[in-house]
Amino acid sequence: MRAHWRTVLGITLTVSVIAQIAITLVQRYLLPEPAVIDPNATGSEALRQSADSAQSALVNSVPSLLIIMIATLITTSVLTVVISRSVLGRSVTLSDAWAEARPRLAQLLGLTLLLALISAAIMTVGLLPGMLVGSAAGAGLVVIGFMAAFVVVIWLMVRFCLASPALMLERQSITTSMRRSAKLVRGAWWRTFGVLALTGLLTLIVSVIIAIPFSVIAMAVDGGGVGSFLTDGSTDFGWPFLIVSGIGQVITATITYPLSAGVMALLYIDQRIRREALDLELARAAGLPGYDTRS
Repeated sequence: MRAHWRTVLGITLTVSVIAQIAITLVQRYLLPEPAVIDPNATGSEALRQSADSAQSALVNSVPSLLIIMIATLITTSVLTVVISRSVLGRSVTLSDAWAEARPRLAQLLGLTLLLALISAAIMTVGLLPGMLVGSAAGAGLVVIGFMAAFVVVIWLMVRFCLASPALMLERQSITTSMRRSAKLVRGAWWRTFGVLALTGLLTLIVSVIIAIPFSVIAMAVDGGGVGSFLTDGSTDFGWPFLIVSGIGQVITATITYPLSAGVMALLYIDQRIRREALDLELARAAGLPGYDTRS
């Protein structure tokens, strides 16, 4: 990131700004008003309001999640190309990286959606029996099913975590990339999981450190929206709140996007070095002295 900061900053900042503008406009103009919960409601009415609030929050989060997913796909694809070139000691411009990554975006999107569908299907299978049973026994079955399904999802997602860089750098199909990832992760699942968990923790810490001051500033400059939130639970914040919090989100994404993409690409390269002596091939490709290019 330090060696190629212009390219890294160029792609992450551009994508982050465009994505955050889109999210802000969607939040302001397209999303319905969230369900308001009456703090004095009791019994069945309180349960109904809680269900309506959860459903409203889920519906309102879908557009933002889709925009974030597309932004992540673009940054991951381009930064994977940048990192693969930097391993060889070669510089790459933003236009070159985009030209190389663009043809693979559709397949990368397909891979992301397939993994999301697999996760959703596993969670459905785990939760459905308890939901069908109902009552207290069903609630306990839901908890057990959720925990079991969650473990399976985590195991599969770590197993297939290197499919994206394999798809980008080896130009494989979606299913071949998934098999390739499973092969590279085999025997190193816990190590891979530890690296990904640490990356997620670091990303969370950075996000919180940046989000807290910007949230405080956003609430300070938008007293009307905060007042409505405190009095009746309404989240109809004004433009000052959306703009200031959006700036914080852009800064967060600009820092965390290359961290996540870089870790994934370097994990892929590291596993190939450990299993396939990729370091010797890279040395020959880089033209380092002492390596016979004919062998």
